[in-house]
Amino acid sequence: MSKQNASRSSDQEVLRHLSRSQIFKDYERAFSKAMGLPLNIRGRDSWSPSHHGKEDHDSFASILARFNKARSACLKAQTDASREPESTTRTVTWFAGLSESAVPVYAGDHILGFLETGEVMLKSPTKKHFASITRQLRAWGYKADWKQLERAYFRSCVLSSAKYRAMLRLLSIFAQHLSILSNQLVVQREKDESANMARARQFIEKHQAEPLSLGRVAQAANISRHYFCKMFKKATGMNFIDYLSRVRVERSKTLLLNPNSRISEAAFASGFQSMTNFNRAFRRIVGRSPTQFRESFPKLRRLA
Repeated sequence: MSKQNASRSSDQEVLRHLSRSQIFKDYERAFSKAMGLPLNIRGRDSWSPSHHGKEDHDSFASILARFNKARSACLKAQTDASREPESTTRTVTWFAGLSESAVPVYAGDHILGFLETGEVMLKSPTKKHFASITRQLRAWGYKADWKQLERAYFRSCVLSSAKYRAMLRLLSIFAQHLSILSNQLVVQREKDESANMARARQFIEKHQAEPLSLGRVAQAANISRHYFCKMFKKATGMNFIDYLSRVRVERSKTLLLNPNSRISEAAFASGFQSMTNFNRAFRRIVGRSPTQFRESFPKLRRLA
């Protein structure tokens, strides 16, 4: 298996864990009940309709999705949106006036997948707009129960732009929590590890706040330095220094969620010997600075 395919397979495994996790199930239920909108989590290389799996088959989007050309118009809008910078929340609005959004979920310094929601209108439905939709559908040869479609159109969920932005902000905060969980899954995965590598990982976890050298960890694992390097890279997919940095960064992220912990305190308590090394490692792994990470949580912003 190539390195790229192995990475993709690993991401898919982590994504499956997230989608089945209790925290996602609880949030999805609360979000759907509060907003009346679906919420899915998907891989970075796919974009399925947000109503997929939703029980309301008579919604405006569900009815349109039965028609190939209307579905193609939605997919084209999604394709256009995928050309935007991946690090941002992406929102698409297609000809029917329905908007859908995707919020990135990170694993380390790359995007693992997206939280997606949609089937919402940002402007109130009108007779004029519905008439323009039906003209397009008729031009495509769409034959339908127009009264049923009209009823579905006028009962579509409508949110103000301000409320929609606030909703996306909530999803962004939840995505941050899922990112922390995904990184913990990556760090803690013990698939196909030997007993020696398990001991090495346990030793690193226990002594991460102390100065750690490759030789010290190899000694704890009871193997030679050379063999340790080879086995560790095979077991974790990264070298010792990168792995140790990831473990320490994940520890620091947990500490940064504590409003009583300063950034410098979180850095040194996690095992970093200098703020320069901490900031460099944090940005490389998380994709943003420790200050930016903390500012993404409104209640912690003033404590950075």
